[in-house]
Amino acid sequence: MKNKKTFKEKFYRRSSFDAPVEELFRWHARPGALERLSPPWDPVRVVTKEGGIDDGGTVNLKLKGGPFLINWSAKHGDYIENMLFRDIQVKGPFAEWIHSHHFIPDGAGRSILEDRIDFRFPIHGITALFFKGMVLQRLERIFRYRHDITAGDLKSHGMLHGKKKRPMKIAVSGSRGVIGSALVPFLLTGGHDVLSIVRVKSGRDDEIFWDPESGRIDKEKLKGVDAIIHLAGEPIGRGFWTRKKKKKIIDSRVMGTRLLADAMAGMKNGPGILICASAVGFYGNRGDRTLTEKDTPGDDFISTVCREWEDAAGSAQSGGIRTVFLRLGVVLTPAGGALQRLFLPFILGLGGRIGSGRQYMSWVGIDDVLDTINFILFDKKIHGPVNVTSPNPLTNGDFTRILSGVMNRPAWFAIPELAVKILFGRMGREVLLSSARVMPEKLLNAGYEFRHEKAGDALEHLLGLRN
Repeated sequence: MKNKKTFKEKFYRRSSFDAPVEELFRWHARPGALERLSPPWDPVRVVTKEGGIDDGGTVNLKLKGGPFLINWSAKHGDYIENMLFRDIQVKGPFAEWIHSHHFIPDGAGRSILEDRIDFRFPIHGITALFFKGMVLQRLERIFRYRHDITAGDLKSHGMLHGKKKRPMKIAVSGSRGVIGSALVPFLLTGGHDVLSIVRVKSGRDDEIFWDPESGRIDKEKLKGVDAIIHLAGEPIGRGFWTRKKKKKIIDSRVMGTRLLADAMAGMKNGPGILICASAVGFYGNRGDRTLTEKDTPGDDFISTVCREWEDAAGSAQSGGIRTVFLRLGVVLTPAGGALQRLFLPFILGLGGRIGSGRQYMSWVGIDDVLDTINFILFDKKIHGPVNVTSPNPLTNGDFTRILSGVMNRPAWFAIPELAVKILFGRMGREVLLSSARVMPEKLLNAGYEFRHEKAGDALEHLLGLRN
C-alpha cells in the first residue's frame, strides 16, 4: 500500500529590475511594502505586525478564500541583507508554506528578484491536484501584479540607477479612503515619513488630530512637516443629494481645506506645499469639447463644490505656499469607487452602457494618481489646478466595451437615461450622465509619463487579467 503523503509544490516568478539590488531590497524592507503588493482585486488586510522582515518579525493577515475570510500568520526568517528573506506560515490554510525572496545583483545598477514558494496541501490525491491548478493560477496573477508594481514604484520614487529622491515628512488627510489607503503605503515604501490627519485623538506619533467643524488642529505636530496631502471629503457618488447631503458634501471639503490652509499660512517654516484633492466635475457637463486647466468652471452642483473647495485654500496661496489642486477623473481601482461597483454586474454578464453611452468619461488608474502626487511633490514649478486624468478619455460606451473585453463578458444591457434620473436624481444626472472630455495638459507639459495611458492596459493590470 502506497504511503499517502501530501504533495509538495513549487512556484517561481523571476524579474529583472533597472535598479541597484540595495534599493530593491530596501523597498521590500520598508513599512507599507506588504500593503503595496496586495492586489486590489484580491486584497490582504494586515491585522497586526511586529518587527520588520528580519528574523523574528511576524505578521497576522486576513485574506479571502472564495466567500470566506482566512486567518494567516507568518514569521520572517533566514534574513540576509540585500540577498534573502523568507515568510514562513505559522498558521493558515496550507500544511506548509515558505515564501523565499531572493535578491540578485545583475550588473551595474541592475538586479533580479526571484520569488519562490514551496507549499504542501493538507490533502492528497486527485483533490490536491485540482487545488494545485487553482493555486498556481492565482499565484501567477498575484506575482505578475507584484513585480509590475515594484518596477513602477522604483521608477516613480527615482530609485533607478541610484537616483533616489530625498525623503519627506508628509501629512495626509483621508488616509483611510480609497486613494489615501493606497497612497500611504506607496509613500512609506518610497522612504517618506507619513502622518495621518485623524479626527480621534490617539496619542500615536504618526497621527495628527483635527476637527474641521470646530476649527481645531494640532499645530505642534505640523512642525517639521514638509507637505500636506488633503484627500478628506464626504463621498459624492453615493445616495441621493438631499439638502442635508449636499451641505455635508460642501462643508466637509471647505471646512477641512480652510483649516489646513489657515494653519499652514500661520506657521513659520511650516509645510511648503499643500496638495488638495478636487475633481474634473469642476468643468461641469461640456459635451465632447476638449477641456484643459485653462477652462472655466461649469454651472452645476459639482462645479460649485469644486470651485468652493479650491477657493477654500486661498490663505495658503496668498501666504506663498505652493498649492496644487488635483482635478481627479474617475479613479479606477477594484478597491473602491466606480470600478468596484461595476465589477459584479459585469462578471455576471449584466454590464452595459449608461444612458446613450456618448458622454465622455475622463478616467485615471489608481497607480497614476499616486505617481502624479509624487511627481508634483518634487516638481516645484507645478502649482494651481492639475488635471489628473489619462490623456485618452473615453465615452461611456467605449469604456463599457473595453471593460467587457478585459473581463471576457458580454455587455448587452443599458440603463436608460430616464431610469438613471429616477433612480439617482441629480446625482445620477451630474455623475453618471454628465460629459467631461478632460486632458492632463499640465502633467504632459511637465514631462510626466503615465504608467497606463490606455484603459485596457490599466484594467488588465488592476484586475489581474493580463494575458
